[in-house]
Amino acid sequence: MLGKSMSLHLANQGTELLILGRNPEKTEALVKEIENNGGKAKAYTCDVMDWESVETAVKEIEGEHDSLDILINAAGGNMPGAVVTPDQNFLDLDLPSLRKVMDLNYLGTVLPIKALLPLMLKKNRGNILNISSMAASRPMTRVMGYASAKAAIDNLTKWLSVELATKHGPQFRVNAIAPGFFLTEQNRTLLTENDGSLTSRGNQIITHTPMNRFGEPDDLLGTLQWLCSDASAFVTGTIVPVDGGFSAYSGV
Repeated sequence: MLGKSMSLHLANQGTELLILGRNPEKTEALVKEIENNGGKAKAYTCDVMDWESVETAVKEIEGEHDSLDILINAAGGNMPGAVVTPDQNFLDLDLPSLRKVMDLNYLGTVLPIKALLPLMLKKNRGNILNISSMAASRPMTRVMGYASAKAAIDNLTKWLSVELATKHGPQFRVNAIAPGFFLTEQNRTLLTENDGSLTSRGNQIITHTPMNRFGEPDDLLGTLQWLCSDASAFVTGTIVPVDGGFSAYSGV
């Protein structure tokens, strides 16, 4: 949901989009929606957790494009086995599920960067934007695997910003957006009841969010626009919270 919103916004700003995803039906539907609104996009079927799959997609991209200006790593998510529920403890953590969550969120960011960076090096400039989470900097109950993976994204963002700027020049930037709590299809049942009222978890989050609401996809677009544009030309290695004040609130 958030990735789709960001794609539609950038397309409306005149950006030509290359959309990588492992579900061709979803990526093609997004491309069609973009084109129906006057934008330009193409879909590439690719599993960002699999190096050979990424390489294959990138070879196709290289055959059609001389360079790449911006890379947005929007792949991510969680799964039940990497969660420790209130009636469980750490020993109940499912290791295969934890590995999948780490692969999706961390390797699903690292592999596209490794594969697509050469296209940026051709123009000697590039802008990489990762997607972090409030769970990275404010470890939360239950979501152990997801929080650990997003903390790795924060570290990667800072490390890579230094690596690229010092070895390839100041025209390379790496930043991340850290969304707070947005209602998506993935977490809707965790945060709301069938009648739309808040669950206990949802109430906890709203209580600790000074703006007293969940985020809407459009709430990310201003920060997205800023980090993708030259307006943030001197910004790198930064994780920008878009969280309604969640990270600023101590609870007292």
